[in-house]
Amino acid sequence: MRSLLRRAFVVRVWRLHRWIYRLTGGSIGGRLVGMPVLLLTTVGRRSGRRHETALTYLPEGRALVVVASNGGAPRHPDWLLNLRTRPEVEVRIGRQRLAVRAREAIGPERERLWARVTRAYRGYAAYQARTRRCIPVVILMAGAPSQTPAPH
Repeated sequence: MRSLLRRAFVVRVWRLHRWIYRLTGGSIGGRLVGMPVLLLTTVGRRSGRRHETALTYLPEGRALVVVASNGGAPRHPDWLLNLRTRPEVEVRIGRQRLAVRAREAIGPERERLWARVTRAYRGYAAYQARTRRCIPVVILMAGAPSQTPAPH
């Protein structure tokens, strides 16, 4: 029961965060734990509906790096499963929307990026210690600005 209440609370807090981020163009909610925040919009692999998730990120050249930590939970976050099915997604940084293509970093690239994200936020290392799964590092390669209307 306690974990259900905690999860319901967390869901509501993140929903409020996304709403404030959109309302203020990221001037409120645009940074968390010392890192910038983006809004990632994926398409549900089963539902076909759009889903928006707030994620911290690091710029990497023309790309953006996000971490599928799910707070150290034993399963991957739904947004990762969605983009494995449909890697063409949209991000919002402030008021700017970008069409991006997602791919998971592997091997030495993943290790280099993992070291970088854990330096930026030590919590990721703590999340990894909580779970047996290898937490994926995802690269979002920016393309042309998106023409898709922003979700409300």
